[in-house]
Amino acid sequence: MAEPPPPPQPPAAARRETKSLVVFAGMSAGLALFILTAALSMRGEPYAFDRDILLALRQEDNPSIPIGPAWLLVVARDLTTLAGTPFLTLLTLVLGGYLATKRRWSAIGVVFAAVLGESIIVNLMKQLFARARPDFVPHLVEATTGSFPSGHSASAAAIYLTLAVLVARETKERLVRNYVFAVAASLALIVGASRIYLGVHYPTDVIGGFGFGAAWAALVLFAARRFEKKR
Repeated sequence: MAEPPPPPQPPAAARRETKSLVVFAGMSAGLALFILTAALSMRGEPYAFDRDILLALRQEDNPSIPIGPAWLLVVARDLTTLAGTPFLTLLTLVLGGYLATKRRWSAIGVVFAAVLGESIIVNLMKQLFARARPDFVPHLVEATTGSFPSGHSASAAAIYLTLAVLVARETKERLVRNYVFAVAASLALIVGASRIYLGVHYPTDVIGGFGFGAAWAALVLFAARRFEKKR
């Protein structure tokens, strides 16, 4: 018995519209998460779960010592630099140079919009919310700006997700695309976890950073899609 023919593939225009809806849904979800944590952060005192999580990551008799083996602190300090300004600046310049050699000007615009826009807005929001850093556990890395939202978490979500989309566009293999997005999400989560472990952010700071970063990446990509469609 002959096998039935495969179902017809949707037109390219329909696939593009579906992708735009997915991006818009991601932007809405990230924005909702950010708004929720922003409302929580405006409370004068930290919430019990914020405090409990930070204290659970320290020795009970000495909050200046994190739980786990000594090497874990070294690893956490190294991993948190994956969303630090020096590393992300170098990554952006290297990627921008690569895209320039391929004359991918629109992709360069997406990358720089994601990086610069996120950095400027997060710095403004830190001043607006003016949330103090956790003061009941010693900071294990230097931190001087406001606590909400976590700049490292926002940068990791915005930049790594944007790069994942640009890389995923280069292949049609679903397994490869899923792997790229899984790596991007994992890097963002690792960076966010390191900020909590090092005692420089409340969990709500990190969650809010993730929400804004994801929403900003989706907004930039959504705008880029609309611009390309008009062209």
